[in-house]
Amino acid sequence: MTLWPLIFAAAAVSVAAVLYRRGAAITRSIVAVLFVFRPGRDGDRVSLNACTGWVRHAGRFARGRTYTFTLDTALSQGGAEVLLLNGKKHPLLQLNRECPSGRARLDEKGRYCLRWEFQHATGKCELRWQED
Repeated sequence: MTLWPLIFAAAAVSVAAVLYRRGAAITRSIVAVLFVFRPGRDGDRVSLNACTGWVRHAGRFARGRTYTFTLDTALSQGGAEVLLLNGKKHPLLQLNRECPSGRARLDEKGRYCLRWEFQHATGKCELRWQED
């Protein structure tokens, strides 16, 4: 019996975990005609057409700091919302057209992710964050 398949599987899981923690791995459930998601170091950009669903990825934040988040939506129809979630997936901040900006203090020991939610959305959105 060879151990190579087990070693390969363990390495693949380790690489996936590192990518997720650095914000490179993304989970999603999307139905769309067009969907382009570009996560970045200090913001995310989305272009979409007839999109419904959600996208979640780990945020690239320096922990132990306070951040200001700003959501710009240029949608011709539908809606978009962004949630900042803590490690237990509880929302700390909720941004949308009615409330496009907010502040959040991120713990040094906490893990955080961003969850985008779309409802029949068409257009472009951008989320930016900066340290206070």
